[in-house]
Amino acid sequence: MSFSNKDERSLLSHDEFEVVKSSHHPAIYDLDKDALRNLAQRLESFQDKEKTFTRQKRREMKGTSPGRGKSFPGTAEHPAMRKQVFAQALKRVKKERARHYNLEAKAGHVEAAHHALALHRANKFTHHPAAGQAASTGQKDKGGAPKRVRTPGAKIGSILKANARGQAKRDQRAN
Repeated sequence: MSFSNKDERSLLSHDEFEVVKSSHHPAIYDLDKDALRNLAQRLESFQDKEKTFTRQKRREMKGTSPGRGKSFPGTAEHPAMRKQVFAQALKRVKKERARHYNLEAKAGHVEAAHHALALHRANKFTHHPAAGQAASTGQKDKGGAPKRVRTPGAKIGSILKANARGQAKRDQRAN
C-alpha cells in the first residue's frame, strides 16, 4: 500500500517527515553517495524502531507481555503503517543507491574498454628500433650443411669380422 504525502505527513513527526521527504523524487537526485548511505541508515533505524513498537503492541493485545507505559497508547495499526512508510522510503533510497552503483560500474567498464582498444591499436604496429651501422660483417657462413659420412656396409662387416678374429686369437693365448 502506498501513501500520499498528506498521509505520510499525518503519520510522522516533523523531523521524521523531513527525512522521508528527502527520499522522494526531486530531492533524492540531489544527494550524493555518502548522503544516500546516511539517509538509508536513518530510515533503517526508524523502521526498526517502528517494528519493535508493532511487535510489542501485538504482544500486549495477545496478553503475552505487559504494557510499555502511557507513552505508547493505541493499537498496532499506527506503528505498522509508520513502518510501511519508512520501508517505502528505504526502498526508494536503495534503488537510487543501486542506480549510482550501476552508473559508476558502467563508467568503469567504458574506461576499461577504451584502454583495451588503445592497447589493441598500439599492438597492431611493430615498433622495432633501427638496426644502425654494424662494426663488422660478422661470422662468415661456410656454405651449407656439414657433409654426411656414409660407411659402406661391406666395410662395416669387415671391421666386425676383424674384431672377432682378434678376440679369438686373444682367447687362444689365454689357454
